[in-house]
Amino acid sequence: MAPAFSFSRPTELQEGLRQCRAAIVSVAIISAIVNCLFLSGPLFMLEVYDRVLPSHSIPTLMALLSIVGVLYLCQSLLDMLRSRILARAGAVVSSYAARSTFRSIVTEASQGRRSAQSLEPMRDLDQIRAFLGGPCPGVLFDLPWIPFYLLICFLFHPWIGVAALGGAAVLLLLTLATDLASRKPVAQSAHQVSARATLCEDSSRNAEAVQAMGMSGRLSEQWSELNAVFIGQQMRLSDIASAFGALSKAFRMFLQSGVLGLGAYLVIEGEVTSGTIVASGILVSRALAPVELSIANWRHFVGARQSLKRLTVALRDNRRPAPLALPRPTQRLTVENLLVTAPAGDRIIVRDADFSLEAGTITAIIGPSGSGKSSLARAMVGLWQPARGSIRLDGASLRDWSPDALGCHIGYLPQDVELFTGSVAENICRFDPDARSTDIIAAAVAANVHELILTLPGGYNAQIGQGGCALSMGQRQRVALARALFGDPFFVVLDEPNSNLDAEGEAALSRAMQSVRARNGIVVVIAHRANALAACDMVMMVADGTARLLGRRDEVMQKIKVHPAHSDLAALRPSPATDPQDHATAARSEVVR
Repeated sequence: MAPAFSFSRPTELQEGLRQCRAAIVSVAIISAIVNCLFLSGPLFMLEVYDRVLPSHSIPTLMALLSIVGVLYLCQSLLDMLRSRILARAGAVVSSYAARSTFRSIVTEASQGRRSAQSLEPMRDLDQIRAFLGGPCPGVLFDLPWIPFYLLICFLFHPWIGVAALGGAAVLLLLTLATDLASRKPVAQSAHQVSARATLCEDSSRNAEAVQAMGMSGRLSEQWSELNAVFIGQQMRLSDIASAFGALSKAFRMFLQSGVLGLGAYLVIEGEVTSGTIVASGILVSRALAPVELSIANWRHFVGARQSLKRLTVALRDNRRPAPLALPRPTQRLTVENLLVTAPAGDRIIVRDADFSLEAGTITAIIGPSGSGKSSLARAMVGLWQPARGSIRLDGASLRDWSPDALGCHIGYLPQDVELFTGSVAENICRFDPDARSTDIIAAAVAANVHELILTLPGGYNAQIGQGGCALSMGQRQRVALARALFGDPFFVVLDEPNSNLDAEGEAALSRAMQSVRARNGIVVVIAHRANALAACDMVMMVADGTARLLGRRDEVMQKIKVHPAHSDLAALRPSPATDPQDHATAARSEVVR
C-alpha cells in the first residue's frame, strides 16, 4: 500500500503550482479589474461624441480627460503588478522543483543515460518558469473576459454583437488550426535540439581523440546536417505562426473596420448614436485581442504544455517515499539472486549473483573484460536498480535507504574518475558544507595524497578546474580515492583503482584498503592488475555475467590455475578443469573473516 500511496502524492512541481494558488487568485482579481478599466476608453469616446461634441463643453471634456487619465494610470500599475506576481510565481515553482529536478538529472545519468537529453528536465523547468513569468499567462486570464465584451457589444446593438461573435468564432477556428499545424513541428524540433546537443557533448568530451584522429571534419558535417534539419523545423514553425498570425491580424482589422461600417449604417438608420461607432470598434478589437495574441504566442503555449508533461513524468518516475532513518551498517553486505540488466535495454549483464561479504574483509572481483564486473559494482552501490533480487546492508535493502543517507556509508571510486569544479577540499568532502577539516585531512592521509595536496598552489583550497583538469590522471585518481574514503564509509567499492597509479600510489592504495579492513569495513576492488590482490582476503571470479568462483584468494587462484602474480587479470578465463557446478556452490558461499 505504501508505494501506491507515495506514487499518487503530488510531485514537487505540482506542489509548487499549488503554493501559487493565492498568486493565481490575485492575478485573476487584478485581471478582472484591468478588463473593467479597459472600458474607460470606449466610454470616454462614447461621452465625447454623444455629450461633448453636441454641447461644445470644454470643462466636460477636461473633466473626462482627467478621469480617464487616472483610470489609465491605475490600469498600467495593475498590469505591472500582475506581471510581477506572475514572475514571482514562476520563481516559486522553480524553487520548489529545483532540487528534485537536479536529482532526476543525476539519477538518469547514473543509470547510464548520459546524453544531452538527460538535461531535458532542467530545460523544461526553465521553460515553465519563463512561461509563467512571461506575457502568455496574462493572455489566459484575459480570454474569459471575451464574453463580457461581447455582451456589451450586444447591449450597443444586437447586430454589432452578432458581428463580434462571428469574428470570435473565426479566430477560434484559426487558433485550433494553429495548434494542429504546429504540434508535429514542435515535437520534431525538440528531437533535433536533443540530437544536436548530444553530438556536441560527445565531441566536447572526446575532443582530444576527435582532433588527433582527424574526426572533426566528419563530425562537423554531421552536426551541420542536424543543424540544417533543426533550422528547417524552426523555419516551418515560424512560417506557421507568422501565417496564422498575419491572417488573424488582417481578419481582426477587417472585422474592426466592418463593425465601424456597420455602426455607421446603424447611425444612418437612427438606431444608435454616433459615439457607438467608435466605442463598438474599440470593444470588438479588445474582445478579439486575446485570441490574436494566443495565436501569435501559440509556440510558447505548446512548448510549456509539453515541458510540464515531461517534467511531471520525470519527477514522478524518480520519486520515492522518504524512508525511515536506518542505523549505520556494521556487519555484512548480502547479494541475493541478483539479476542486472542494462539501463537502456533488456540485455542481461549480471545473472544469479548470490553471495555475502562480512565486515573486515577485502574482496577482489576478477574476470575478463566485459564480464559484468563494473555493472555488479554499480548495482552494489545502488546506482543500477536490480531487475530481480536484492542487495542488503545488515539486512536492509538498498531501496530502503534514501540516496543521501546511503551515500554516507558508501565509498565509490568509479572506473572513469570524474572530479567537480571547485577546490581539492570540496571534492574530498563531497561538497559537505559542514565537513570538518580533520576529517578531510584524514581521508587525504588514508589515500596518501596529503603531501601531494600540500604542494599545490593553495593546498587544500587549490582550484582543480573543470573535471580536475589542473591535476594529472594519477592525481585525480588519488583525490577521488580520498573522496571515497571520506567519512569512514562501511562499504567501499574501488573499480580499477590502480589503473593510473605508480608504485607509490599502489602501495598507498593497499594501505588504504587495509585501513578500511582494520576499522571493520568491507572493501570490494575490481582488479585488472594482479598486484591489487596483495591486500585481498577473498577473490570472486566473474565470467559472462556469472560469479563462477568465490573463496579465499589462494584457493581461487589455484582453481583457475593462475599464480597471484599473474600480470593481466582481465585476460583470465575460467579453467576448463573447473567444475561447472562450482558456480552453484560459489553462488551460495559466504565470505568469512
